[in-house]
Amino acid sequence: MTDLALASEFPAPTREAWSTLVEKVLKGADFEKKLVSRTYDGIRIQPLYPKAEPSAPVRRAEHAPWRVAQKVDHPDPTEANALALADLEGGADALVLTLAGARTGRGFGLKAGSVAELDRALSGVMLDLISLSVETAPYGGKIAAQLIADLVAHRGHTPGDLNVDFGLDPAGDIARIGSSPLPWPELSKKFADTARGVIEAGFTGSVGRTDTRAYHEAGASEAQELAAALATGVLYLRLFEAGGISLEKARGALSFLLVADADEFLTVAKFRALRRLWAQVESACGLAPKPSRLHAETAWRMTTRRDPWVNLLRGTMAAFSAGIGGADSITVLPFTAALGLPDGFARRLARNTQTILLEETNLWRVADPVAGSGAFEELTSQLADEAWARFQEIEREGGIVASLSSGAIQRRIAETRSRREAALASRRDPLTGTSEFPDIHEAPVSVLIPYPPASGERASDAQVRSDGGQSPSAEGVAAPSDLALRAGRAQPLPSIRAAEAYERLRDRSDAFLAKAGARPRVFLANLGPIAAFSARATFAKNAFEAGGIEAVTNDGFGNFDQLAAAFRESGARLACICSSDEIYGTHAAQAASALKNAGAAAIYLAGRPGEIEAALREAGVTGFVFVGCNLLALLEAAQAEAAA
Repeated sequence: MTDLALASEFPAPTREAWSTLVEKVLKGADFEKKLVSRTYDGIRIQPLYPKAEPSAPVRRAEHAPWRVAQKVDHPDPTEANALALADLEGGADALVLTLAGARTGRGFGLKAGSVAELDRALSGVMLDLISLSVETAPYGGKIAAQLIADLVAHRGHTPGDLNVDFGLDPAGDIARIGSSPLPWPELSKKFADTARGVIEAGFTGSVGRTDTRAYHEAGASEAQELAAALATGVLYLRLFEAGGISLEKARGALSFLLVADADEFLTVAKFRALRRLWAQVESACGLAPKPSRLHAETAWRMTTRRDPWVNLLRGTMAAFSAGIGGADSITVLPFTAALGLPDGFARRLARNTQTILLEETNLWRVADPVAGSGAFEELTSQLADEAWARFQEIEREGGIVASLSSGAIQRRIAETRSRREAALASRRDPLTGTSEFPDIHEAPVSVLIPYPPASGERASDAQVRSDGGQSPSAEGVAAPSDLALRAGRAQPLPSIRAAEAYERLRDRSDAFLAKAGARPRVFLANLGPIAAFSARATFAKNAFEAGGIEAVTNDGFGNFDQLAAAFRESGARLACICSSDEIYGTHAAQAASALKNAGAAAIYLAGRPGEIEAALREAGVTGFVFVGCNLLALLEAAQAEAAA
């Protein structure tokens, strides 16, 4: 068959032809509402994009596999060493030295206050063959830098032969704790002096790190996270230059750390946008752009304590996205990270996730694999534009430190966080294993050291204070109480996991079980044949069990006397009517009356009530469980009723 004949039989597809077919399927429904979604920055996610125009690929610093990084965060140097060696022998080639007091240690962290302790923790680790990143307590960078330098001298290494990222980030420290040990002019000078000292000692890696984890954990959007990264990076360039470091050396002394989450498209676009945006900054400084050092860590915000095995899926998607987005190194948080200090098994799964992506899928071999994709190119471009505008807004406010001090950034992120919380409550942003498809009978998962009970405050807030509240200053002497006295206090950014509200409900259910011998229960009042109630009964079961309320199910009822008797026998205080709209119209009100007379403290109906809502409420229905309802509010009320 000739090409001409093929063209005649299979005409080239066009957007117009596609749109015509879509209109038929939509049958008059609004295209924007049905097929177009929006990010928290207001960027439209379309169902179809045209082929992108050719553009320069976004490349990592080296065309080589990204580095597989693992945290060294066990408090005991000997135990930390055993875990680190296992990681390196198992495929990792980068270590993240998370010292005691570091907020990213979540209450853990290596206790190494001397060269001897640090040497013991890194015994057998060939520093010249790996990449080493450092995470310290707020304002502890100078002390840690000196400790690393002393260890390097002790072992006889040449500093320039090592790949060390010292991780100094005073602006990030302000974002996390809301205060500084010194007035900013003094603190910023000490920061630049420390950086210059590290460079003059011969180290060629990064000294300052622009770390966006604090912003991401507080609920920032992608553009807000990128804007904070740009504003912090520009601040550090200015400080380095003012401290006598040339711009060429200054940019080489900076690294970036972005958060990768389970949203593949936005994570890839965010990492690509950062490289393009920073190249724009370098050009504005009169520098020929070079690939920046870009690290990734999978999102703490997306980790869950309930059904933590799902964290493996989230971590895989995040690592995949960061990898093809151009990260130079990736840290995958172990799947039990939200439960406590991960054990060797969880750490092995974390590094094997990356090993498979690198060695079996060979993702690293293609430079910028999404280049040319209409969707990714458009998202990258729009996200970069939005981030640049927000960066300029921060600059107009006086820069990142001034914006944090005034609370401007915090207010903008709080607004985004509020929208995220509303989407979580309605399950528009679902959490598999937590708000969707919960396993109320899940088996516990082991960790080396569990987190202590939070005693009513957020676990993340309690954990970061488990070191007794001591945080070294730039001088190594100031504690948080001193910080507040010596410099004003801004509002710190909160560290919040998305699942926390649902987990609190599950925790209450566990406490109820321990006290009463059974969980709060909801009786599913299934009406009619199985085909009529099955879908809504399954939906209701998942919805209530997301809040730790165990569903008591059955095969349905043909009359109301049987229904009432089964409810009384179930021991539940709550009931939820489940069936089809047709059966609701003829039997739901009677079922509600029967359940109310049988002693139901609260009666729900699965689905939207429509025109019969008034009749249902008059019969005793107190709430409706449907797609898009405020499930968190409903579960809060239901739990309180069940426990009364």
